[in-house]
Amino acid sequence: MDFTISDEARETADGVLGFIRRYVEPIEKEHAELLGDERAQYDNRGLLMPDVLKLKTQVRMAAAEAGFYTMFGHEALGGGGLGELSLVHIQEELNRVCGPSRVLIHENVIPSVFTNGLSPILLQLEQSVRDKYVAGIASGEKTLCFGLSESGAGSDVQRIRTRAVRDGDEWVINGSKQWISNAPYADYCILFAVTDPELNSQRRGGITAFFVDTSSEGFDCSSVIPILGHVGSRIGIVNVDNLRVPHDHIIGEVDEGLKLALLGISKGRLSMSAMCVGLARWALGMAVDYAQQRETFGSKIGEHQAIQIKLAEMAMDIYASKSALVRTAWLVEQKQRAIKETSMTKAMCTEMLSRVTDTAMQVHGAMGLTNELRLEEAWRHARTLRIPDGTSEIQRRTIAGRLLSGDSEL
Repeated sequence: MDFTISDEARETADGVLGFIRRYVEPIEKEHAELLGDERAQYDNRGLLMPDVLKLKTQVRMAAAEAGFYTMFGHEALGGGGLGELSLVHIQEELNRVCGPSRVLIHENVIPSVFTNGLSPILLQLEQSVRDKYVAGIASGEKTLCFGLSESGAGSDVQRIRTRAVRDGDEWVINGSKQWISNAPYADYCILFAVTDPELNSQRRGGITAFFVDTSSEGFDCSSVIPILGHVGSRIGIVNVDNLRVPHDHIIGEVDEGLKLALLGISKGRLSMSAMCVGLARWALGMAVDYAQQRETFGSKIGEHQAIQIKLAEMAMDIYASKSALVRTAWLVEQKQRAIKETSMTKAMCTEMLSRVTDTAMQVHGAMGLTNELRLEEAWRHARTLRIPDGTSEIQRRTIAGRLLSGDSEL
């Protein structure tokens, strides 16, 4: 096994960070009053203000022009085609340097590799439909959302109740979606609906994916779900009322939509895991710096064994998680079956980040409870990551299922 990070990946990571320094940070400074106060970023419904959305689009399009926004997209979609080892290195470096969420950076310089940007699911669109929409997505001007989860169907997606019925050359869709990232702002939605209730009841499929223009009559996302201490969010509730979608806007095959939902799940989980490793390294760096500066009882707190043990445990946790992440990325890049490995990595890295950010706050004492150093924000963000892309419990269910089916190699 060769986990060596390629020169291309290292140079690209340096290029991304250089782009942020040269292009994004001056914008952040110019609009510090708007971007530095979350209460100024959102309206009373929890939706991002128009000025913030314009800045996000500006950064996305500049990142796309520089080649960063599309670098992990499939080459057939106009992307750079960079592999999983490059993905985890670049995502780790981005988060190690930038820290927790910055509204103009995260998801705008590098989008979600599965649910936004040049999602691999777009490869399954008919060529004529792909030609119509993909250029706008690749340019960063247009964005996607992934309409799968519902209020009663999160981890168990086969329980979705949104229905699509064919009417000539169109499908009529009714239902609702919940917990949909980017839904309040997306131009297009990959929308999943039951098209064969009998197959669906037998848990043998019966769900179809549709490519939907969110400006279409019958598609509405005016409700936002604020998350864990935030006054607004990117997460919304979608209501679909007699939405008519052309038959040629089906993605892939009728009744086979859930297979599409698994197309890029490994890459998505690796990307999230790399983000966790990067954020954990950022938090450890903050803790080490503080331990070398803060004095109590006549000495630096880093000289106290209690603090040294905390720093050592943080480093051990990060090292173990990063080792698992890189090995799993290598397996996926080699096209090896790595279902249990991606589940182990996702659960391991997200839980590790919660522990590391919590310990970093403890090292900082009272300062860790403020958000002056952004540790408290990182801790809140860490807690949310144990839910999306499969909860920690679902990951364990998958791991155990693979072991019991004979996939026991580690």
